[in-house]
Amino acid sequence: QKDAADNVPSFVTNQLVHSESNNKEINYIVCDNLPTLVYLNNLGCIEINPWHSTVKALEYPDYLMIDIDPSDKNTFDQVIEVALMVKNILDKAGADCYCKTSGASGIHVYVPTGKKYTFEQVKDFAYIVCVMVNNELKKFTTLERNLQKRGDKHIYLDYLQNRRDPTLASVYSLRPKPGGTVSTPLLWDEVKQGLSPKEFTIYNTLDRVKKVGDIFKGVLGKGIDIKKCLQKLEV
Repeated sequence: QKDAADNVPSFVTNQLVHSESNNKEINYIVCDNLPTLVYLNNLGCIEINPWHSTVKALEYPDYLMIDIDPSDKNTFDQVIEVALMVKNILDKAGADCYCKTSGASGIHVYVPTGKKYTFEQVKDFAYIVCVMVNNELKKFTTLERNLQKRGDKHIYLDYLQNRRDPTLASVYSLRPKPGGTVSTPLLWDEVKQGLSPKEFTIYNTLDRVKKVGDIFKGVLGKGIDIKKCLQKLEV
C-alpha cells in the first residue's frame, strides 16, 4: 500500500522506499501480520500485490518470476504449453521452479533466488530463459511488450516483472474477476491440457490448501546459483 496515511493503526508497520521515477520517499505499508491484512481488506484492497523482496533486503529479490501473459486470441492450453516449456528449460538449468495460476488468464512461474542477486541480475537471467522459450515456440510467443506491435495472437513472455518496482498478484490472492478466482499454486503434474484457471476460486482454495498443503513455500527457499544454471544451458 503506497503512501500510507499518518493515522494508520499501531499494529501496522511502515517502510520508506525511495522512488527514482518520482524522486521521493514513498511510505509503504508492510503486510506482515493478520491484523494488517484485515486492515488492508477494509481499505478495499481485494488483491494483494507484494514486492519481490522484503524489508530485510530491499534490493535483493527472494525469487525470479516469469509472467506468461496471453493475448485475446490465445487459449489457456497454449499458456500451459508455454509454462511446460519454461519448466523444461529451467530443468535443464538445474533450477527449481514453481507455478501458480494468475487468477486471470495466465500462469506465473517462480524460481527461488534467495536474496543473492540484484533485481538487474535476476531480470537478465529471466530474459535469457524467455528468449529460449520464444525460440522454441515462435508461432505464438513474443517478448514484445508493446500491445499494438505484438497483436492479439501472441503470448507475452514478461521478464520485466523482475525489475525493482513492478508488483504482481500474490499467491493465494483473490482477483477482482467473475467467479472470485484466486491465484493458486499448482503441482506440475496438474499443468496439462484442459486445465482452467476458473477452477480455483474463493470457494474452494482453502479446502485445496488443507488437502495438498502449501506447495508454494519452496519459492522462499535457498535459491539457485545463476552462474551454474547458465553453464548448464551453455549460455
